[in-house]
Amino acid sequence: MATLAVLCAFTNNDLVDRLTAWDGQWYLRIAARGYALGYFTDSRGLPNFFTPRAFFPAYPLLIRTVSLVSGLNVTAAALTATLGCGLAAAYGVARLGRLAGGGSPRAGYLLVALFAAGPMSIALSMTYTEAMFCALAAWALVGVLERRWWLAGVACAISGLVRSSAFALIVAVVLAALVCAVRGRDWRPAVAAALAPTGLVGYLWWTGYRVAPSAGLGTQLTTWSELEWQGWDTRFDWGVSTARFIGQVLVSAPYAMSVLTVGVIAGAVLLLAAGIRRRVPWPLLTYGALIMVMCLGSSGLMHAKPRFLLPAAITLLIPVARGLDNRRTGTAALAVLVVAFASAWFGAYALTVWKYAV
Repeated sequence: MATLAVLCAFTNNDLVDRLTAWDGQWYLRIAARGYALGYFTDSRGLPNFFTPRAFFPAYPLLIRTVSLVSGLNVTAAALTATLGCGLAAAYGVARLGRLAGGGSPRAGYLLVALFAAGPMSIALSMTYTEAMFCALAAWALVGVLERRWWLAGVACAISGLVRSSAFALIVAVVLAALVCAVRGRDWRPAVAAALAPTGLVGYLWWTGYRVAPSAGLGTQLTTWSELEWQGWDTRFDWGVSTARFIGQVLVSAPYAMSVLTVGVIAGAVLLLAAGIRRRVPWPLLTYGALIMVMCLGSSGLMHAKPRFLLPAAITLLIPVARGLDNRRTGTAALAVLVVAFASAWFGAYALTVWKYAV
């Protein structure tokens, strides 16, 4: 945050404005006025009455609740809610670091530090959904590892009301629950498996129910993805757009941000390979891998890929935390410090020097 404040001063940007930029403004508007925002323009500059429904409701609802309880204005309530979610995520990530095979309390703390210093981790301080989703994902995976299926099911269900990447979490939780139910002949994991997808499926159905008849779109469960395509040119294209972007950067490299984005993508792939080699528990690998597939397999804004990959960091960084756990304290502290400074600059650069949305 200090680095961002310094770069804001040098680039004549307002700190709060940067923390509430782009999608953050959509969430603030929905929190203040609900989905009836009128004809706000999408990324193409076109007015569309249904565009706000591309944003999931749980985070705006949390903002409104914090505002009503505390008396804060919407912006202050949103930043407060994000801070609270970040703290909840930190506790969950620390628990994951202890529980993942071969982990320890020290590994848990290192995992928190590395996650909080991941590329575009500044999003954990913005009026974005990253902090809330990462908190729910971390505690859902804790529930899986600890066989606390009520925790896994409830956290997963709520995450489906936060963002579409909950699909990755749902698959991981449902598979783990079904395997446990079959092996242990226990009904509780099956209940968690049934509960996990209710939030995401429910919101997709509700969006289609409210939008499809009026907008002339497809089925109720595909309406949301059609809104994403109409408003932000985003759809799953099996990685064609990402591969084309990487190819262009490797040949021409027109912007530093493009090179950094490709570097983050390459780093995520290497971390996944390390997780497989170090035998990170398969539900955690499943979640991290599916987050990567959903991110890299979709079109849309390429320079937002580092932010979209951030939720995968809670599992992909486990091998790194384990490795640092086996090093001397000074070595581990220095490594985290270097990563933290690099991440602080990257996030501040993306929000102030880079002129486009991330």
